[in-house]
Amino acid sequence: MAKILVVDDDRAVQATIRLLLERAGHSVVVAGDGRKGLAIFETGDFDLLFLDIFMPGMDGLETMRLVQQQQPRIPVIVISGNPVGWDAGSGPDFLAMATKLGAVRSLQKPFKPAALLAAVAGCLEAAKRPSSSSIATGDVASGL
Repeated sequence: MAKILVVDDDRAVQATIRLLLERAGHSVVVAGDGRKGLAIFETGDFDLLFLDIFMPGMDGLETMRLVQQQQPRIPVIVISGNPVGWDAGSGPDFLAMATKLGAVRSLQKPFKPAALLAAVAGCLEAAKRPSSSSIATGDVASGL
């Protein structure tokens, strides 16, 4: 199926995503931070990236920016454990911000396996259609 890079500093999240994707028939490579993820990305031919937004060193937004400079059409799904529904006074909605900056989809941790697999299927399907505008819509999927 697809070759997918998962970049997250939480080993449990890495293992969960890897297990779900491998059971669905995908090939998965993991990295623990943005710098390692970017280095792996540069040496592989990936169909999709999962990026955690908040990681030590290089965060997911910076990693996504650098990845998109190299391959602007690569679908990116951002994930975060921070709440989606922010009050105006409590800070920005980083998942929404990431989709405005180019992520195709976003998932709130913890997410349901079905939400993860649906996001992956949607991204891979949209990537097959180069003229599709749906790849840029940035759907937010909550698995709470």
